[in-house]
Amino acid sequence: MRVTLYGRPGCLLCDEVRRDLRELQAESPHELVEVNIESDAELLARYMEQIPVVVTGPYTLKAPIARSDLRVTLRAAGSAPPAAAPSTSRASAVRVNRSLLFISRHWLAIFNLLVLLYVGLPFVAPVLMQAGLERPARWIYKAYSPLCHQWAFRSWFLFGPQAAYPKSTAGTGLVPLGEATGLDENDLIAARNFVGSPQVGWKVALCERDIAIYGGLLLGGLIFAGVRRRLRPLPIWAWLFFGLLPIALDGGTQLLSAFPFVPWEARESTPLLRTLTGLLFGLSNAWLAYPYVQESMGETRALSAARLSGAEGTAAQRGL
Repeated sequence: MRVTLYGRPGCLLCDEVRRDLRELQAESPHELVEVNIESDAELLARYMEQIPVVVTGPYTLKAPIARSDLRVTLRAAGSAPPAAAPSTSRASAVRVNRSLLFISRHWLAIFNLLVLLYVGLPFVAPVLMQAGLERPARWIYKAYSPLCHQWAFRSWFLFGPQAAYPKSTAGTGLVPLGEATGLDENDLIAARNFVGSPQVGWKVALCERDIAIYGGLLLGGLIFAGVRRRLRPLPIWAWLFFGLLPIALDGGTQLLSAFPFVPWEARESTPLLRTLTGLLFGLSNAWLAYPYVQESMGETRALSAARLSGAEGTAAQRGL
């Protein structure tokens, strides 16, 4: 039976609990693993006001911890059915827990980097087209094709006289796609396949709304990196009202207006509206989800640190 004690040097209560655990060793044999919370900023923030903290099996005790509480908890944990022996070697377990510890410490940086790559690569395609490197540019368009409709009238363009060429029904004052290219604006296949030209510029491989959604998620992640210890999750009502409702109204009314049975004329959203609603949706998703992910990663970090301390301590005792 493993018992994990979270504490720090100079903690008198931790010393008392450690002494009690050693004296209870005879009646409730256990392996004591100690984790210094000062070794990790997240552990320090998580347990600073709670130490000593004792974890064994499904039970967790926080200060103040009486000797009688320890005795009852150890007996309860010791009477539980033993866990199945792990199939992996100790060295493999150490590697796994080191990997989990690394991910739990750097999950936000990893996720921000992945989102940056995902939202940044579509801009590489028009850069490659402008440079005359059509084949690798086509690879990017093809890779993103299953993920986005890539309609030219709802996409950004680089290296042209305009940043976008919406449908004429959008009423933006911009030169519409049909006038700029000669394409039929109702031909969705042609709008999807058109990647641009030297005259109008080259299309970004993700549509305006998707760029805004993932850009908002990236912006939210960067903001969260500076305020993660103070930011509480966005209430679900606020996510529904500020995040979901605008994009649902903008995209939903646009979609429904394409059907003949609706009582209003066909509506085409503008690049500005698509960007604004997508940005709100991405930001609100980050605000809603990231605090919960942070909490979960904190628990993973504490668990991995305890397992790693136990595994490395046992290996050191065996001379491994």
